[in-house]
Amino acid sequence: MKRKLAILLIGTMLVSSILSGCGQGDNKSDSKTADVSGEMKGDITFWHSFTQGQRLDVIQATADQFMEENPGVKITIETFSWGDFYTKWTTGLASGNVPDMSTALPGHVVEMMDAEALVSVDDLIDEIGRDRFSESALSEGEKDGSCYSLPLYSHAQVMWYRKDLLKEAGLEVPKTWKEFAEAAKALTKNGVYGCSFPCGSNDLMGTRFLNFYVRSEGGSLLTDDLKADLTSDLAIDGINYWLDIYKNCSPKDSVNYAVLDQATLFYQGKTAFDFNSGFQIGGVETNSPDLSDQIDCAMLPKINADDPDYGAETSNIPMVVWQNSEHPEICKAFIKKLYDKDTYMKFLEATPVGMLPSITGISDTPEYQKNETVKKFSNAVDVITKTMDMGTAIGFEKGPSVEAGLLTSQGIIESMFQDIITNGTDVKKAAKTAEDKLNEVFSSIQ
Repeated sequence: MKRKLAILLIGTMLVSSILSGCGQGDNKSDSKTADVSGEMKGDITFWHSFTQGQRLDVIQATADQFMEENPGVKITIETFSWGDFYTKWTTGLASGNVPDMSTALPGHVVEMMDAEALVSVDDLIDEIGRDRFSESALSEGEKDGSCYSLPLYSHAQVMWYRKDLLKEAGLEVPKTWKEFAEAAKALTKNGVYGCSFPCGSNDLMGTRFLNFYVRSEGGSLLTDDLKADLTSDLAIDGINYWLDIYKNCSPKDSVNYAVLDQATLFYQGKTAFDFNSGFQIGGVETNSPDLSDQIDCAMLPKINADDPDYGAETSNIPMVVWQNSEHPEICKAFIKKLYDKDTYMKFLEATPVGMLPSITGISDTPEYQKNETVKKFSNAVDVITKTMDMGTAIGFEKGPSVEAGLLTSQGIIESMFQDIITNGTDVKKAAKTAEDKLNEVFSSIQ
């Protein structure tokens, strides 16, 4: 109980405003999961963060079909941004105002497991086929030998660039951070920024970018004993690197950017480089279709050109079933339906290349490979897949931990960058302050 309450307190520390409760408890049915005929019966609430139109529509259509096949079941879907979702569950857990099932981020899952908020999904994984999932993806939701999450789709962070701008400037695709900075500065002209550096305190983008640099030399933002490490020579180099990018290549408003603000610049053709997953493709095709032929991606830059390739951040986006649910069997049956081949293919096609399959037996099928976006951006598929196989969630290179989840959820690294940029605080002093704040948060859960 002490650990659970600590998680709840931590979850509210950085929240500037709390969304009003959505009365999930009022939606619960007192009926049993199945009636005497064996049919499923009950109401469940599903929270997810698939806010973009097409995949949101696929989820709703799947729920509608599931309810048609099971007339005794009612599924209420509520959609939140990732930031709002974190606020909702951390503030709602004590009151029971949490859903029956939800999506999550890997960092969320370790906090949820630590708060004993989830039920095991080992039975569901076995029904779908345990050997169809990668061991590393399943391990992100594993505790004491049981799995409490399963990945619905996967992606990884890579470097996106504008082929036309590089060609016009006579530049090659950068392979090192030095080459990247030089190219980004050279391409900052004519209304285009070389690379925006985002560090809004309500998102994880500052942490993400700093992690890229630190991981490129085999470092980590966590020590082996799971303490924050922002004052190492490598971390200080990384902080200074991104401050230089901000000063010379970035819009000044990016000091407050969250992930969508950052991505939208690339979607609209206003940045030459960005770091993201395959979601960039759909964003560009929607906002600037004439630029669709001019974008591609490459592996993340390195310190030295002959350093090995690496993956700094892989995301296996999981599904979870909450301990609070009166109908976990219904939740698991619905999740299983999402993995049915036809349904799963429709879901992936809602954001092709942005969402790559987390199970085997999909990417090698003719149906998957005939998708026009998959064919057009085959290089991106290869680059992202290679990066996925080498990376972990931020901080998970030390193994899944609550500390890794808190590293990205508290906005402390982002506030550090803002303090340096807006207040002129000394880099080493700001880094030490942020490191101490993170370690104080970490100590509250031990």
